[in-house]
Amino acid sequence: MNLKRHATLDWINQKGQSMVELTIMLPLIMIALYVPADFGIAFFTAHLTENAVREAARIGTGLAAPFGSSEENQVRNETLNRLPARLTSPTVTVSFLDTGVANCMEVVEVTATGTYNFFLYQLVRLAGLSAPDTMTITRSVQMRYNYQSNSNNQVCTAT
Repeated sequence: MNLKRHATLDWINQKGQSMVELTIMLPLIMIALYVPADFGIAFFTAHLTENAVREAARIGTGLAAPFGSSEENQVRNETLNRLPARLTSPTVTVSFLDTGVANCMEVVEVTATGTYNFFLYQLVRLAGLSAPDTMTITRSVQMRYNYQSNSNNQVCTAT
């Protein structure tokens, strides 16, 4: 009978030990799993921002000259419509530039900047480490206009 009682107490002690181990390991497991996921989401947000800027610049390259504020606003709105929702406080800058290198070298430059708010990365603080709350994402693209006039009043075609 003592042997049976001793086996029961061992099982209860093991159950308590498992609970303590789980309590200690759970924050570390969460950090090991969720922090890389949060970085992955941040990189994916940066990738979507790059795509939005590139698509808006592509739209800007097909606009007809002369380029003014309405064309600039059109490209800006196209960029803002394509930016990911996780990018907060976005700002977009659109510039129509003449690089001065040679004829047919006018470009449209689109730059988007926003803030990504980490949400899972905050679990690092459970381990007593410091972690940033946000990360600034900036992406910029320059594209040559599709059709431009050169010095001979001819139309440069896209190559």
